[in-house]
Amino acid sequence: MYAIVKTGGKQYKVAPGDKLNIEKLDAAVGDKVELEAICVVDGAKVEADPAKAAATKVTAIILEQFKGEKQLVFKFKKRKNYKKLRGHRQQLTRVQIESVGSAKAEKPAVKKAAKKDDAEKKPAPAKAADKPASEDAE
Repeated sequence: MYAIVKTGGKQYKVAPGDKLNIEKLDAAVGDKVELEAICVVDGAKVEADPAKAAATKVTAIILEQFKGEKQLVFKFKKRKNYKKLRGHRQQLTRVQIESVGSAKAEKPAVKKAAKKDDAEKKPAPAKAADKPASEDAE
């Protein structure tokens, strides 16, 4: 199950467990926030009407407030001796999607290490049979 949410004038595709950077939200780290869903997809069922999709709750936890990479803004007019260089760093919020509707994020499964005994028991792959030498008829 996933949803398309709208925040900060942009749209994002989110599923439970996803982490994404969005424009700054006025909330403290660790707070839970609800995002506005405009489309919800649950298997073959698609709810594309924003009014009906807004009934679906998309909850997220704020992980961090930070500044993005510096974006340079250079203004230039040829033959007029006009140059301006400005920089901008956008305030961002990193969030983790906790749930979309009734679907909750699952904790990642712990992978088991392969044992040496299992590797030794597996037979080696069979090699291709040698091709018979072709006879030259000259």
